Amino acid sequence: MAVRFLAREVSDLCLGKPALTALPASSATVADALSALKRSGESHVSVWACCENNHDHSDLCSPAAKAGGECRCVGKICMVDVICFLSREKNLVDPSAALRAPVSDLLDKAGAGIVRHLEPHSSLLEAIDYILDGAQNLIVPIETRTTTFTSRKKHLTKSSSFGSTLHNGREFCWLTQEDVVRFLLNSIGIFSPIPAFTIESLNIIETNIMSIYYDDPASSALDSISLSLTEQKSIAVVDEDNKLIGEISPYTLCCCDETAAAAISTLSAGDLMAYLDYSGPPEDLVNLVKERLEEKNLGAILELMEELSYSSSLSSSSSDEEFGLVRGGGLGRNFPARRSETIICRRWSSLVAVMIQALAHRVSHVWVVEEDYSIVGIVTFAGILNVFRSIAGVRKA
Repeated sequence: MAVRFLAREVSDLCLGKPALTALPASSATVADALSALKRSGESHVSVWACCENNHDHSDLCSPAAKAGGECRCVGKICMVDVICFLSREKNLVDPSAALRAPVSDLLDKAGAGIVRHLEPHSSLLEAIDYILDGAQNLIVPIETRTTTFTSRKKHLTKSSSFGSTLHNGREFCWLTQEDVVRFLLNSIGIFSPIPAFTIESLNIIETNIMSIYYDDPASSALDSISLSLTEQKSIAVVDEDNKLIGEISPYTLCCCDETAAAAISTLSAGDLMAYLDYSGPPEDLVNLVKERLEEKNLGAILELMEELSYSSSLSSSSSDEEFGLVRGGGLGRNFPARRSETIICRRWSSLVAVMIQALAHRVSHVWVVEEDYSIVGIVTFAGILNVFRSIAGVRKA
């Protein structure tokens, strides 16, 4: 029964999924990506290239895609990509020039397989295999039976325009690792008794983790922040005894605005955690960041902070009065999902318990700690999916 379940079509996971809006790889800038993220309210936006041999960005496409002249999703952008890009030394000096850079500068060329296309009839097993090979998002065409509606949308929306959802007359959605794990949890009884096994007995605790000491400069973790985004993990913030104090999480950074780059470049890891707290950065840390930017002669990024703080206070004051909301700190996007707590479990936690924890907190990993909070390792969605994949037998080469 479990093997039959893994043969389910991925279209079953796409029900109710919204169509992807697009940024064109050929003309969009970093500023366009930033604007799309803020305007849409989504954590990620997709980047598409029309794969023609004479296209400026045809190098992003496979030979088969170029031969067919297809429009394909070649990557995804989130606020962490923008923040890490602005945190580079040369971009801190001139953030305006950095924002004018092409959006392709944000795409990880080394991680080209981070987004993969799948047909609706592809199996759940195929989707899991792609994820285990490094894919974070699976692009699936949205099937519709109303051709007149599609034709009308095609007429109203040009496929080359910003914010378009049509690509060669088709709409697409994407599936995440979280979507697949949630789908499995909804039918967890099929896989009994495996879900009741401990994570230690299933050998899915990864001990190769990224960490930084509490008092270390946050900027020393910049490369790790980029890597943690690719690997769907976080960076552990630890004390001298390797005890977990907290984390620097791509998930939390996604809920910030671009001024978090200034915080990364000036604060310690511990202060950065406080700056990224769900209630917004404390005023004393905001002032500390500004003082250190002045000391480093980074006036341009300081001006950006001031501008965003002013515009944010203007735009939020009216909405706060209307909806009775109170904002903290004055900076950051302040998403409702923004959080500061670190999600932990024990070696003897069951697989299903860890799945529930991760999904309930909308994170892709759970830290494993001892009673004294010494770090044992981390359990990720990829590790969890590998357990379910093993039920189907040996993977094809």
